[in-house]
Amino acid sequence: MVPYPPGGASDTVSRLIGQQLSQRLKQPVVVENKPGATEQIAASFVAKANPDGYTILLASTAGLSVNPTLYKGRLAYDPEKDLAPIVLAVTLPSVVMVHPSMPVNSFDELTAFARSSATPINYASSGAGNPSHLGMELYKRAASIDMTHVPYKGGAPALQDLMSGQVSVMMAIGPESMPMAKAGRMKALAVTTAKRSPAYPGLPAVSETKGFANFELLHWFALLAPARTPDAVIALLNKNVNDILKDPEVKNKLLEMGMELEGGSPQRLAETIKRDRLKWEKVIIESNIRID
Repeated sequence: MVPYPPGGASDTVSRLIGQQLSQRLKQPVVVENKPGATEQIAASFVAKANPDGYTILLASTAGLSVNPTLYKGRLAYDPEKDLAPIVLAVTLPSVVMVHPSMPVNSFDELTAFARSSATPINYASSGAGNPSHLGMELYKRAASIDMTHVPYKGGAPALQDLMSGQVSVMMAIGPESMPMAKAGRMKALAVTTAKRSPAYPGLPAVSETKGFANFELLHWFALLAPARTPDAVIALLNKNVNDILKDPEVKNKLLEMGMELEGGSPQRLAETIKRDRLKWEKVIIESNIRID
C-alpha cells in the first residue's frame, strides 16, 4: 500500500521491492496506491487490515514521525501502536537549492546573505508541516534568522516557482531536484544528511558548516504491517527485504535515483520513528506550526 500517486519516489521504491519480493516468496505482490491526507488514508487502511502479512504499508517520515504531532488528537492511527515495523528501506537526502540569481555559492554564504538581507528572503516547501518545511524551520532556529515560508501543494509546483524565481530557497528532495540543478535551472549548495551523501558526492553536507554540526534533515521510506502481525511473518519479510537491498542491481538503481539504502532490524525502524517524532515534535511546537 503506497500513500502517494503512481510515478513518484515512493511508488518506484515500492514496485522495485515488490517485484523482487514476489520472486523470492514465489507469490504475486500487488502495489496499490492510496494517496491523500498526508499518508493518513493508506496508513489507516493498513492499521485496520488483517494482520496476516499480506497487507504492507510503505510510509515516510511524514506519515510516521510528523503526523502524530501535526494532527494531534485527529489521527485515526497511532504509528507506534497500530503498525508493526518491518524495515527501514531507503533514505532520500534533501538538497539546499537556491535560484541561480541568488549571490551565494555555499550554505555559509546563504546564511550570511539571509542575515544581512533588509527583508526576510522567502523559501518554498511542498506543504505546511512537510519535512521540507520543518527542515527550513530547524535551519532558521539554528541560524537565528527570519525567513518567509511559502507553502505549495507538492514538490513539483514549489520547484517550478524556485526555477522561475518566485521563491529563493528550498530544501528539496534530491531525486526530484538534482536533475534541474544539473541543467542549470537552480543551484545546489549542500545536502542535509549528517555527512556527505554517496548519491551526491560532490556536495558538502550542511553539518560541515560552522554552527550546524548537528543539523540533519532526512526523508525516509519504511515498510510496516498491521500491529499483531506474527513475529515469524515480520522476520520473514525483514530478512527478504534486507536481502533485496543488498542486491547490487537494486542498490545501483536506487543510488542512481539519489537514494541511500538502509535495511536493518524492525527495532531499528521503531527507534527511528520515535527519534524523529521527538525531534520534529519540538520543531512543530516551538515554531507554532498548525494544520487546520
